[in-house]
Amino acid sequence: MKGARRGRTSEVMSVKLALLSGEYSVCGLPAGSAVLVPPGPAELYGVIVTVDEVSVVCAAGEEPEGAKVESGWSALRVVGQLDFSLVGILSALTAPLAEAGVSVFALSTFDTDYLLVRTADLPRAVEALRARGYTI
Repeated sequence: MKGARRGRTSEVMSVKLALLSGEYSVCGLPAGSAVLVPPGPAELYGVIVTVDEVSVVCAAGEEPEGAKVESGWSALRVVGQLDFSLVGILSALTAPLAEAGVSVFALSTFDTDYLLVRTADLPRAVEALRARGYTI
């Protein structure tokens, strides 16, 4: 997990977040389902394949056919590249959300992290993160 080591807490607090446009869905497919490609350019499209399942995060309306769908998510992206030597960023970002009672679906890429929160909870999530000093 990426974040701040001891003595690097200021790096975690200086993390900026960007709100992605549109709504997203989190989808589940059976294990062994074909790995899907986005239907076109995507601000965020994720496929996670495990021995037990295939999960897809996609723009609302682009859900794979036959998937279990949890719709109504908004996405926040950690701005910039995160160094792999950092630890605790996801913990630092999700703690205020947990305290505010906001459910989170987190994704990490090679360069950065994404937090998905229910769109209905987005104002509360933004307020909780800003109260902790994060810029959105």
